[in-house]
Amino acid sequence: MKRFLLFLLAIATSMAMAQDKQQVTVGSKKFTESYVLGNLAKRQLEKAGFDAQHKQGIGATSIVWQALKSGDIDLYPEYTGTISEEILKSPHPLTDDEITAALKPDGIGISKELGFDDTYALVMRKDQADQLGIHSISDLKGHSDLKIELSHEFLKRKDGWEPLCAKYGLNFPDVQGIDHGIAYTALKSKAIDLTDAYSTDAQIGQFNLTVLKDNLNFFPKYRALYLYRLNMPQKAVDAINALAGKIDEPLMIKMNVDAEKTKDFDHAAAIFFKEEKSVAKKSIWGDIAKNTARHLQLVGISMLLALIIGIPLGIWAAKPGLTSQMILGFTGMVQTIPSLALLALLVPLIGIQTGTAILALFLYSLLPIVRNTAAGLQSIPASFKESAEALGLEPFARLTQIYLPMASRTILAGVKTSVIINIGTATLAALIAQGGLGDPIIAGLALNDTGTILQGAIPAAVLALVAGWVFDLLDLALIPKGLRLNNQSA
Repeated sequence: MKRFLLFLLAIATSMAMAQDKQQVTVGSKKFTESYVLGNLAKRQLEKAGFDAQHKQGIGATSIVWQALKSGDIDLYPEYTGTISEEILKSPHPLTDDEITAALKPDGIGISKELGFDDTYALVMRKDQADQLGIHSISDLKGHSDLKIELSHEFLKRKDGWEPLCAKYGLNFPDVQGIDHGIAYTALKSKAIDLTDAYSTDAQIGQFNLTVLKDNLNFFPKYRALYLYRLNMPQKAVDAINALAGKIDEPLMIKMNVDAEKTKDFDHAAAIFFKEEKSVAKKSIWGDIAKNTARHLQLVGISMLLALIIGIPLGIWAAKPGLTSQMILGFTGMVQTIPSLALLALLVPLIGIQTGTAILALFLYSLLPIVRNTAAGLQSIPASFKESAEALGLEPFARLTQIYLPMASRTILAGVKTSVIINIGTATLAALIAQGGLGDPIIAGLALNDTGTILQGAIPAAVLALVAGWVFDLLDLALIPKGLRLNNQSA
């Protein structure tokens, strides 16, 4: 009995100790350095006694900033230039004191600077730059035939491409957007000639690239630090500030190179702490199983909601009139909104959580279900409807016993289309840290690693194929035999 009581006391003590650990959530953007700095902050907070979580790869600046403001994360790595230009929309660079004062009304503070400057830069292959005599941004004049593709964020930033062209007097009419990670592969393979980069990117040295000199000093300083919520525990703030001035550019480049080499962001962060952390042999199949299960969860819940709401809306839309036009118009409009834009719009309203991803997937799943339900009911011949009325059936009985069974093949086709679209779109849930098969895809893009990308892309494609086969079987099981025979005869 005494031993049993001691056992219960030990469990209670361990639970109390676990509850005493305050949780702090770190975020990061979807490029290598941000992943590494996010993992570094996580390890630093764990050393300070916190239960630290890392939501990595949370999209671009606007999304991760909204996640910080809403409290979905407590801190994330950022750069002074981005804070001034993109977050605060300042027409001129701001000092740290000015940034602190401007962010305070939002309940956000800045840590002390980490010790390195990671500015934007334009890069080319060294052999091509030497051949054309291009060593500074001004030298780009007269080379309008160069194929330029830039990261989507840089294309639209206030300190990005258009203002840079205005300052340097450049004219490149056909510049396209490209993912930052893919751009390096495109540059190496000579598919493009120039792209934007971060000055501490590992690929600059790995791919023997030339950084064009910013001879007119267009780019502001991008000194690295952490943005954090002012209600974060002071002990956590002190732990993050303890990193101040301890990461110079060579060390940051070394960590980025390690991340690219080992495909392990945590291993790269361990370099700072001078820990001999071996690269853990991860179970690829275990990761795929975990990500697939999460993916199916997101798809399953959102599709269930789409069926519960979409079919009644489709029945309503089958009736002529303004209401029908409004329903079809709304679902069609939602389908035209880019999925990433929809997520960016929902994050400020709901936050970075599972509900945000499910709501976005639900909205994208509506159109095929609503439209096919309406089309299937509208295609029923008038003679059948008149016969159903002549039989004296109540409207609900006519709908459930005659109309919906007759429209079932068209409705099922819409559901099948919706599921396949949903499976593909659900990969974007990883951009708001909700996991699924998008996680390895986004991490692989950051690492420029095809193998990691395929760990998400192949299972997603397989899921879509399996879903198609399942619906073919459902067609045999659920569609009335008479309808199948009529279809075969036709």
